[in-house]
Amino acid sequence: MNYYILIIAIYLIALAVYNFLQAKKVKNQEDMMVAGRSLGITKMVFTLVCTWIGSGTFIAGAEFAYNAGWSSLWMPAGAWVGIAIIYFLAGKIRTFGQFTIGDILEVRYGRFARLFGAIALIVAFTTIVSYQFRAGGYILNVITDGYISLATGQAIAAIFVISFTALGGMIAVAHTDLPNGIIIVLACCIAVPFVIITSGGISAPAAILPATHFEMFSSDFGAHPILKGLSYFLATALLLLGVQSMYQKFYSAKTPSDAKKAVSLWIVGTIVVETVVVVIAIYASSYFKQHNINIDAAAVVLEAAKKMVPAPVGLLLLSAAVVVVISTGMNYLLSPSTNIIRDIYQTFINPNADQQKMVVLQKVLIVILGLVAFLMIFIPTYFGIKISVLKYAYFAYTIYGVAITPALIAALAWKRATKAGGLASIVLGAFSVIILDIILPSIAPSIMIAGDPWGIPSIYPAALISIGSLLIVSWMTPQQSDEILVKLFPEG
Repeated sequence: MNYYILIIAIYLIALAVYNFLQAKKVKNQEDMMVAGRSLGITKMVFTLVCTWIGSGTFIAGAEFAYNAGWSSLWMPAGAWVGIAIIYFLAGKIRTFGQFTIGDILEVRYGRFARLFGAIALIVAFTTIVSYQFRAGGYILNVITDGYISLATGQAIAAIFVISFTALGGMIAVAHTDLPNGIIIVLACCIAVPFVIITSGGISAPAAILPATHFEMFSSDFGAHPILKGLSYFLATALLLLGVQSMYQKFYSAKTPSDAKKAVSLWIVGTIVVETVVVVIAIYASSYFKQHNINIDAAAVVLEAAKKMVPAPVGLLLLSAAVVVVISTGMNYLLSPSTNIIRDIYQTFINPNADQQKMVVLQKVLIVILGLVAFLMIFIPTYFGIKISVLKYAYFAYTIYGVAITPALIAALAWKRATKAGGLASIVLGAFSVIILDIILPSIAPSIMIAGDPWGIPSIYPAALISIGSLLIVSWMTPQQSDEILVKLFPEG
């Protein structure tokens, strides 16, 4: 197993050298945040794949598939629908050509919408970065057969992600994502037939796994299986529709046409990879249960790479797991630092900030946010508190999806949305998730059924509050002027 970690370490060192060379191209804020708006279709496709396919797929998605079977596809399916919708907006987003989603929110809803949106994004994205570190610890622990502890692995993952991101910003992110994306797609596709054959063939899971693994909505989902299954779908779709990391990639494209074409290929890559990971997890779970091999559900794809495929294929799959943590961590760490610079510092403190100083300040912020994300995962590890990457992911998806996405999509597609409506949606959406997912479980644990208040996933009432306030308040307040609308609707 030592040669696995040796080859992966060599690859990471090569990426570090490549990052260092790319970092020399960073001259100003535009280079740091949107790669100088220079990305062609190929780099756009693979950097979009790497942004979305992270530990949420390889660890949380695999854990979900191990426990729930085929109904776990509801979670990635939300992304597929989200990408299909975003296809029609990608060109407009690139034409608008700014830096953050806060630029869009301010045009439609004012500076405070930009501020509250930035706060919600910083909380959600820092959480996402934290579980990338956790996933990195899992991966290194499994690859080394426990020689590298979970805690040490988390620290190693954090060091690579923070240093790579701080070094070169979006230029480093996008160029690193090209080889990483190729590895991810190839590894997943090549590993599938080996995993199926080793498990005993196409029909093996049906003979070994419980019937609940083959239900459309697994009865293991809790009090209301259909609501729970669709909540994963909705949370993922809402996150993708508004996730700033994607918008930054659209801003980084050479042209609006390139952005739109890249999305059409991105959906193909995402469907393939996410479906393949679920297939690997399900067939691997049947193999391990048939042979009475106890594994951590979150590490099922990693264990399959070690025990169910030829060594070269296993190395490729383990490498893919490592690079998704690096790539996704970099993408989600860069975004909140960009928000602090653009949406808080330059908007409220120093509008005429020097470009070179902004680059330096953003690098400092990347390190600070990275350390905060690390503490979010280190503290529970230190005190022996059980951590589920799936739960971290679901909370981050929910708070971002209900606080940001409805107002953001309305800003791009609904002329009747008003400043008051958008602001109400952002603020009430965020607070409703905090109340339902953090406060209520602490002060009233008796109402929690299968992890949800009264057995109802929080995304439903939270989304209803967010979208309802957007619609009602917008219809109750005057329509915005043509001077404002023309910035996002130049055609009309």
